[in-house]
Amino acid sequence: MSTGARPAGTESEAAAAQAVQTMFDSIAPRYDLLNHLLSANLDRLWWWRAARSFRPILARADAAVLDVCCGTGDMTMSLLKRRPAHARPVLAVDFSPAMLQRAAKKFAAHKCAADRVTVIEADALHLPLADNSLDLVTSAFGFRNLVDYEAGLAEIFRVLRPGGELGILEFNQPQGLLGKAYLYYFQRVLPKIGRLISRNASAYTYLPSSVEHFPQPPRMLQMLQAAGFEEASWTGYSLGVAGLYRARKPH
Repeated sequence: MSTGARPAGTESEAAAAQAVQTMFDSIAPRYDLLNHLLSANLDRLWWWRAARSFRPILARADAAVLDVCCGTGDMTMSLLKRRPAHARPVLAVDFSPAMLQRAAKKFAAHKCAADRVTVIEADALHLPLADNSLDLVTSAFGFRNLVDYEAGLAEIFRVLRPGGELGILEFNQPQGLLGKAYLYYFQRVLPKIGRLISRNASAYTYLPSSVEHFPQPPRMLQMLQAAGFEEASWTGYSLGVAGLYRARKPH
């Protein structure tokens, strides 16, 4: 049985995918503000740390790099800052047109990104890319919104070259007292703030639910291995509130 995002009121994968797309289109104008506010700007540190983890690949001008579920492009920007001046453009993929519009404006406004990103509107479960064509695939806080996690990993595995690497930056539920405080914040505080700023109550009810139902690190590592990846690992950030999953496609 597959696991994946299921917004309230959806009973099929198609309905869930449509609901997620519509939700992100609706909150796109306030998405960056909310992310920075709700994470106390820790999201900036997390993107930086994740990108730094892939320095050897990013430093290669010929490396083919994809940021999938790119949202408004913050992780893409972090990757670009570690790319040589004349490197191949980074591919930025998302299935929300409104989020991609915000990302494109962000790229155009920064010298390090202008003409160095190729923006593609596409479903992460059906990437318009050839088999064995990429050296690195990243996803920051978007993978958990896929309606089928196993299918998402299989699609990433397909497009990676042998030896290519995967990095998934995602929220996590810490254990103990911190975990309880975190859960209270996500379930009681975050939806109220999100509703006031974005005027979309359902979106910020879905967010804590999506984190709660996302596989814990031991399960996620099993899923990576089952998908065919090797050297699967998880590194917790900020006391385990978020973390980076890394894995490699075998040679």
